[in-house]
Amino acid sequence: MTLPKVSIRKATLEDLPKLLNFEQEIIEAERPFDVTIKEGPISYYDIGEMIQDTKACVLVAEIDGGVVASGYAIPKKARHYLDHEFYAYLGFMYTDENFRGKGINAQIVDGLKQWSQEQGYKEIRLTVYNENLPAIRAYEKVGFKKHIIEMRLE
Repeated sequence: MTLPKVSIRKATLEDLPKLLNFEQEIIEAERPFDVTIKEGPISYYDIGEMIQDTKACVLVAEIDGGVVASGYAIPKKARHYLDHEFYAYLGFMYTDENFRGKGINAQIVDGLKQWSQEQGYKEIRLTVYNENLPAIRAYEKVGFKKHIIEMRLE
């Protein structure tokens, strides 16, 4: 089966209902990796605010008029001892399960990398759970390298 044409574009407030659903899918997928996520309904992001923020970039992938994937880039202040003041932080990476493994996430990442470079960021980072091997492989495929492991103690 040939994949229909994928269109990458900036998200709009009209996409919000679909994106809020993506957020809940992300949370449910991450709960098994993180015992510290609160029980019950939660939200990670204010997606509507990010869509309207001129300093952020929320992208969606669209196929046949339907949104099938998302991702964002936001500026984050780097630690004072690093060789860059700010970096682009990627998050909200989600692809509908019916469209995974088709390179759509890579297209979202490419769009976010392009936006980050246009903003002058020389560093791009993201976080991923150490046990989320499919996500790690996907990010490595588009050029990311493991950098640091965050550890915790109760």
